[in-house]
Amino acid sequence: MAAKLKKGDTVIVLAGKDKGKQGEILSVLPKEERAVVKGVNMAIRHTRQTQTSQGGRISKEAAIHLSNLALVDPKDGGATRVGFRIEGDKKVRFAKKSGETIDG
Repeated sequence: MAAKLKKGDTVIVLAGKDKGKQGEILSVLPKEERAVVKGVNMAIRHTRQTQTSQGGRISKEAAIHLSNLALVDPKDGGATRVGFRIEGDKKVRFAKKSGETIDG
């Protein structure tokens, strides 16, 4: 099945503690149906000090389920669903809200 959300897409969070926040997808984990979004779902990791790195509490992004994310519409900036269509000989993604082509 083709991926509706890809690395580099700007998405908005639909549910959870970060509802309404926007960010860029850093990585997608298709087997777990999750994605890591920049600045969203921050978790604190406690690390031990070593010779090379400073220890302490380090914030990093945790994965969030794909069902809680929606693509940001290129025209109006709101949440939109993603569809597929054939343009010429290429299959491209488009925003269902505005009909705008996302990539291609």
